[in-house]
Amino acid sequence: MHRLPRQARGSRTPVAALRLRLRQRPPDYERDDIWPDYPAPALLPEGDGARAVLGIYGFWPKFLQPERRSEAGKKLQPFSTHNSRAEEASVKRLYAPAWRGGHRCLLPASYVVEPEWSTGKNVWHRCGLTGWEPFAVAGLWKRYETPQGPVTGLTMLTGNADSHAVMRHMHRPNEEKRSVIILREQAWDEWLHTTNVEAARSLLQLLPADEMQAEPVPGTTRSLI
Repeated sequence: MHRLPRQARGSRTPVAALRLRLRQRPPDYERDDIWPDYPAPALLPEGDGARAVLGIYGFWPKFLQPERRSEAGKKLQPFSTHNSRAEEASVKRLYAPAWRGGHRCLLPASYVVEPEWSTGKNVWHRCGLTGWEPFAVAGLWKRYETPQGPVTGLTMLTGNADSHAVMRHMHRPNEEKRSVIILREQAWDEWLHTTNVEAARSLLQLLPADEMQAEPVPGTTRSLI
């Protein structure tokens, strides 16, 4: 789950104005909290600028996945695709075509919510930039044609956070630590528009811990992810 920056409206913008667009959303979109497989705004490249679109926070939305069953006939859970490993994006069958095709996007957020287990039980934490400034997460997108119209699937790219002073505290002690990849403002243009996939790959680095903060989510009593 992640939370959007405040304020809405707008359609297209030059990349030089993307910082303002982080506070804008597609028309008629009023939600603040974004949940997996629910509608989510993103910035997609358009010419030398970008357009805000309303997609689904899941690269392969669960409602578009065919039903799967085990050999014993038990119904299997759909694949979860709202987050994807940056180091595997170029080789995983699901994501590789988007990676090679330059289908990169920016997903705006004020913070992301992660489970923290240092006390032995989960305490949900919000994690973001120092001062809770809005930011953009590196993502990939895919367009699906459905009988009800086109659907844009979205995923946030993540990196290993085992050595990250903030994000290494999230998730269970025996789990690999992962973090969404927050892009610096000066990298947004290149991320959206470069045709050099290796240049894009070089941008996929975790933000230094001294530029981030985390704190418990007040009053959280139910799962947010």
